[in-house]
Amino acid sequence: MDAYPEGYAGKFLKVDLSSESVSKEATDSAIATKYVGGVGFGAKLLYDQVVPGVEWNDPANRIIWALGPFNGTALPGSGTFCVISKGPMTDLAASSQANGFFGAYLKTNALDGIVVDGLAKRWCYLYIHDGVAELRNADHLLGKDTWETEEALREELNDRRLSVCCIGPAGENTVRFAAVVANKSHVAGHNGLGAVMGAKKLKAIAVSRSTFMVPVADASRLSSLTREHARMLQEATAKGGMYKWGTAANLPQMPDEGTLPIKNYTTNIFPEYMRFSGEYIRTQFEVKPNPCWACPTHHCETIKVTQGPYTGYEGEEPEYEQLAAFGPVIGQTDPGAATMLSNLGDQLGLEANECGWLIGWVMECYEKGLLTKSDTDGLEMIWGNVEATAALLRKVAYREGCGNLLAEGVKRAAEKLGGEAVQCAIYSQKGASPRGHDHRPRWDEMMDTCFSNTGTVEVGGAYLQPEQLGYPSIPSVRTMHDPWQTPVAIALGNGRRQFEDCLCACRFLYPNLQRTLDILNAITGWEFDKDRAMEVGRRVINYLRVFNLRHGLTKEMEVPSARYGSVPVDGPNKGLAVMPNWDFMRSVYYQNMSWDPDTGKPLPETLRRLGLEHLVADLEDI
Repeated sequence: MDAYPEGYAGKFLKVDLSSESVSKEATDSAIATKYVGGVGFGAKLLYDQVVPGVEWNDPANRIIWALGPFNGTALPGSGTFCVISKGPMTDLAASSQANGFFGAYLKTNALDGIVVDGLAKRWCYLYIHDGVAELRNADHLLGKDTWETEEALREELNDRRLSVCCIGPAGENTVRFAAVVANKSHVAGHNGLGAVMGAKKLKAIAVSRSTFMVPVADASRLSSLTREHARMLQEATAKGGMYKWGTAANLPQMPDEGTLPIKNYTTNIFPEYMRFSGEYIRTQFEVKPNPCWACPTHHCETIKVTQGPYTGYEGEEPEYEQLAAFGPVIGQTDPGAATMLSNLGDQLGLEANECGWLIGWVMECYEKGLLTKSDTDGLEMIWGNVEATAALLRKVAYREGCGNLLAEGVKRAAEKLGGEAVQCAIYSQKGASPRGHDHRPRWDEMMDTCFSNTGTVEVGGAYLQPEQLGYPSIPSVRTMHDPWQTPVAIALGNGRRQFEDCLCACRFLYPNLQRTLDILNAITGWEFDKDRAMEVGRRVINYLRVFNLRHGLTKEMEVPSARYGSVPVDGPNKGLAVMPNWDFMRSVYYQNMSWDPDTGKPLPETLRRLGLEHLVADLEDI
């Protein structure tokens, strides 16, 4: 085995819950150069170890925490980690990232990741410290929410800086959209990864910061680049935007675009929208910086509500998607209430986007008489009812009463109810939850959601930046409604986001691809350029694509639900219809991904070009 490149520990932790055994395994250095880390490591491990026929809640399913070469350095936002598994929302591959400290702390224990297999005989948690890992009994943690779990472990292990990655009651009860939550508010939420932990009876992973120093090829160059990058971020923060006002900074422009999701897509009119903007919240409420590992920006804050019925409430400042889910999506106009509901969702361990689509669907069905008080256990689910929403979230997390059906997610709940209720539900036919926007004018992101192989967006149209990839600039993809140009643009850009998810650093902090590559090369000693980066990203996508095809994916599943793909009835995009173009756009996208335009299967020559020739035979069997 060749020497491992700089930037890595060269070892994964292997945890077999069935036998309660923990061991370290060295990884082949060729894996790092070919897959880089994060989702790249995860995609290969998932494919190799989870065969067709293994379901998401099967003991033979794996759940993988994977790190990248940025983790554990002094780079801003390099505490990010990636979680990969077969997820319960889609019954296909799941990949989700979260920031905070967990990824950095895990790296200081000389690990590049964790692979968890099996089913524990008892509830347990994994404790990693001083390069040592041990499974411990977690019976005393059962029933605790994510914040209580973190606090209990910090007290038990006498480590106030302990980074805890855990599930709440939703994960314990295998709610299909249960999230993995770290450092209270950093959530790897998409595609039900928390339910996979719950199915394995793994309550938490607790990691103490240790002493392993990440090896670096060119320490002087990395130090210079790190200082330069931090200075750039500080200057950007002073100018405003997301670095100053958080992820809700751009919310004020969304009503004019028609991209703010309002009352379950029944309207595009929401006069109170400014109260949910980042600038309003941070100037009207009390906020304090709560940065992630080495981050100089004001992306994350703690918050105290200073107006409205929830005055005095203190918690974590909601991200934009949480504000959308617990504000306009459910017809709720108080940002203080949205703050409370967002934190409640994190504490219960629920993914916010699916919560919003689920509650919005329930409220619309209630309004139309498709659901009654007897169906909602006496809760009056009218638009904007905050306390009823909180009560319903708790029912879902504990699978109590009507919450047992709703815990299956909006797609399965709607299909169970049947009739007109199905026409009101927002989801992709795979079962994935859209992000917190109205995608009907965002054709790029609707296509991305439906075609993605990860259970969430794969390309990220807002960050496409084709000129950074050597392509001509295009009109804003956010307002592009060309059935030819839109799928071509997202196909050409697909790969960058997955490459970045191999590095394990906060995407918001690394908008310039060339600077990111300079940093990677300083760490590893490689000579990565944009073409090689995109090749890695495409390799990951095609690995996951073949995994999904072997596990049941068909092109008929890559379609929005009736409401998700509906025509806006008012607002700036009234009458805009995406569905008449869908089949054509899907074929154009497939073709530009070098897949069969009729089936969406990667062509043999595509796999060979990406160094995935060993997958060709597997694909022929489908």
